Parts: sequence; C-alpha cells; structure tokens
Amino acid sequence: MAQLLKSAFLIITALFPIVNPLGSAPLFLSLTHYYSTADRKLLSRRIALNSIALIVGSYFIGTHILAFFGISLPVVQVGGGLVLASTGWALLKQTDEDSTKADVHRTVNADNLLSKAFYPLTLPLTVGPGSISVAITLGANEPHSDRLLIFSIVGSVIGAVVIAASVYLCYAFADRLARAIGQTGMNVVMRLSSFLLVCIGVQIIWNGVSALFKILSGISH
Repeated sequence: MAQLLKSAFLIITALFPIVNPLGSAPLFLSLTHYYSTADRKLLSRRIALNSIALIVGSYFIGTHILAFFGISLPVVQVGGGLVLASTGWALLKQTDEDSTKADVHRTVNADNLLSKAFYPLTLPLTVGPGSISVAITLGANEPHSDRLLIFSIVGSVIGAVVIAASVYLCYAFADRLARAIGQTGMNVVMRLSSFLLVCIGVQIIWNGVSALFKILSGISH
C-alpha cells in the first residue's frame, strides 16, 4: 500500500505542474473554438484518455522503447521541444482575423473530430516532451520487483487518472472561463500562454542540448 501511495503521489506532484491543465485551457480553446461545446467535451474526454495512456506508457515502457530504437532521453527532449516551441509560435502569430475566420463552426463527424485529439491537442499541448521525459525518469527509478510491481502500476494509474480528470474539467469548460474573463482578457491570457509555451519548448531544447554536450565532453575526456 505504501508503494501504491508513493507512486500516485510522485506522478501527481511531478507531472501536474508540467501538464498545467488550467494554463493550457486557453490554448485548447484557441485551437478548438470553431467547434461546438459538445464537440469540445468529446475532444476533452479523448484527450484525457490519451493523457492517461501516454503518462502510464512513458512511466513503464518509455525507457524500453527508447532503448529499442537507440534514442537517448536528451534527443527526445530536443525533438519534443522543437515541436512544442513551433506549436506555441504558431499560436502566438495567430491574428484576430484568423480567429474570426475560424469562428464559423465546422461540421465534422466523430471520427474526423477524434483524429485531431492526439496531435496536437494531447501531444504536445497537454502531455508534452517535458511530461514524457519526467515520467520516463520516474519510471526508471521505480522498483520493479514482483512484490511491488502491482502496487506501482496501480499507483501510477491513479495518479494519471487524477491528472487526466483535471485536464478534462479544464478543457471541457474552457468556454465558461472565456466568458468569465471576457474576450480581451482571454486574448491576453492566450498570448501569454502561447509565449510561455514557446519558452518552455526552448527550455526543454536547452536541457536536451546541455545533456548531449555533457555526454560528448565525457566521451572526449
């Protein structure tokens, strides 16, 4: 039981500030405001489920996947940081004219709608390279003995579900947040969030590049 609580606590405390559902909600709304409220709630549910799968998968098999493809964690950080920064930059450059054009609601079926749930709404917007790298690191340091493994699995799933539930609530009701703070306030929040997304992407890139330089310097010596 202690291992279960430890795993759940580690997942929540380490990943919740990085996932930051409340801070990502304006970006989600900016990317989906041409959909109806019902469509956004459907997307939010799928994003929450995708988030659970990404977090738990990264936690338990992330290191094995990277080893299989011969990819190091710093390379994942550099590649993921580039994607994150480019997404933030695209949102930062979005003009009011673009938003007005997008305000025309689109008629889409469920399959087309849910096909957009993974990229870019789950990855990298919600569970990005920072979250994945932290989850992989946590999983690599968890005990994997037969006696503790089941508690570690259940604890990580509980932690991921708590984070995913917060993602769903913040995303599904992002339009209410927008109405509460008004159009001008929402525009300010969206611009600031987009800029922070670019900064986070650059920071993740820098962390990866720094780690790669340390590896190279170690090899040279």
